[in-house]
Amino acid sequence: MSLEERIARADERGLAASGLACLDRCLPLLDGDEELLRPLWGSLADGSDWGAPLDKVRGALLGLGEGERAGAGKAARLVAHMLDTAPAERTAEAVRPWAESCSEVSLRVHRLLDPAAGGAPDPAGAADLPPLVAAELRRQITVLELLEGHGAQGLRRALDVSGEGRRVLRAVVSRRARGSAESGV
Repeated sequence: MSLEERIARADERGLAASGLACLDRCLPLLDGDEELLRPLWGSLADGSDWGAPLDKVRGALLGLGEGERAGAGKAARLVAHMLDTAPAERTAEAVRPWAESCSEVSLRVHRLLDPAAGGAPDPAGAADLPPLVAAELRRQITVLELLEGHGAQGLRRALDVSGEGRRVLRAVVSRRARGSAESGV
């Protein structure tokens, strides 16, 4: 089943987790502490309102990625937009378009940062995906599978999957920063 089909079938919690997981994996671009998103993950687990924790996250993170380190400025702006457009109300109707957008933005961010992509436009098929983008696509599908198959119990594993992706992207961003510093950019 494709990513688009999984998003279309996802319930409110799955959609919110999908969008949040995309944001979580892209967090290194905003120079944010991974612990900042924990209250949002917690609200998904216990079903509580996420409006107040979302406002706190926005206050803490928006503007942090403006340093545009390592030429990742466009990617950082995309991630900031992902956070800025998160709906305060966590209903399926509100989070579905956000989850779809987060999925697209996250894949685009990974393409922008993938050295193998070289800034090339999106390929026509999934078989042509650069490694970083292909791994992000797999993570997005895995998160949705975990939530579909295990409900609230799948959140812990989804958080683990996101943490793995965040570490990978942090390494890519760090490598780019070192490369830019060495070249005098």
